[in-house]
Amino acid sequence: MAMDVVDYEIKGSEMQFVEVELDPGEAAVGEAGSMMFMDPGITMDTVFGDGRQNAGGGLFGKLLSAGKRLVTGESLFTTVYTNQAAGKQRVAFAAPYPGKILPMDLSKMGGTLICQKDAFLCAARGVSLGIALQQKLSTGFFGGEGFIMQRLDGDGLAFVHAGGTVVRRELQAGQTLLVDTGCVVAYTPSVDFEIQYVGKIKTALFGGEGLFLAKMTGPGQVWLQSLPFSRLASRIFAAAPQRGGSREEGSVLPMVAAGGLLGGIFGGDDE
Repeated sequence: MAMDVVDYEIKGSEMQFVEVELDPGEAAVGEAGSMMFMDPGITMDTVFGDGRQNAGGGLFGKLLSAGKRLVTGESLFTTVYTNQAAGKQRVAFAAPYPGKILPMDLSKMGGTLICQKDAFLCAARGVSLGIALQQKLSTGFFGGEGFIMQRLDGDGLAFVHAGGTVVRRELQAGQTLLVDTGCVVAYTPSVDFEIQYVGKIKTALFGGEGLFLAKMTGPGQVWLQSLPFSRLASRIFAAAPQRGGSREEGSVLPMVAAGGLLGGIFGGDDE
C-alpha cells in the first residue's frame, strides 16, 4: 500500500526526537518503546510485524512479518499511532542514545534502504520492514553488523537513528570507501558491501580497529556514524566497576593497600 505523507520536525542536538504531524486518518509506525509523547486524538495499537494493513497471507503474513523482525534482533511488535481526531495531531519518537535522527525519503532512493539492525526508529504507515541477507559469506561471518541487516521498502518517509555525528557520502561508480564495520549506518542497494582484511597481523592484533574493514563500492549513497552503540557500550563497560560495590569503594581500597605498603617500607627504615 502507498505510505501516508506526513510532516515532521526533528528537535534537539545530542539527544534528538522527531515530532510527526498526522492529518485525520493518517498513521505512523514506531519501534516498541520509542514514543515520547502524543496528542490525545491519537490512538495506539500494538501489532505483529511492521503494522502494514492487509498484509498478504492473513495470519501467516503477519507471523512472517513479525518473524523477520525477530531475526533482525527487534521486538516482535510495533506500535501504530493513528489520528482519529478531526484536526491535525502530533506524536513524537525519541532516540535511544546520543546521536542523530535521519529522515529518509525512500521514494528518492529507489524505494529501498539497507540499514543496521537497530537503526529503524519510526516511519509513515505503509513502510515494509524486512531483512537483507548479505550474499557473501565473508560479509556475514566477519562483518560488524552480521549476516542480517534491516531492509526498509516504501515510497515515503522513514526515520533511522545513528550514534554520534553522521556523514553522508555519495560514491560514484567504482569509487571505494573503507569503513570500520560498526560505523556503517545505512546504504542504498546499489552499493556493493563486502569485508576486507586489514592486511597486516600487527595492525590486526594491536591497532584496535579489528581484523576486518567494510569495503563499500559505488555507485550509491552511504551513511556513516562516528559512535556505534557497540563502541559506546564497550567503553561504559570498561569504565564500570567489575565487582560489587561502588566505584568510590573500588578506588579507595587500592589507596589503603598502597598506603599500608609504603608505611611498612618506611617503618622498616626506622627499625
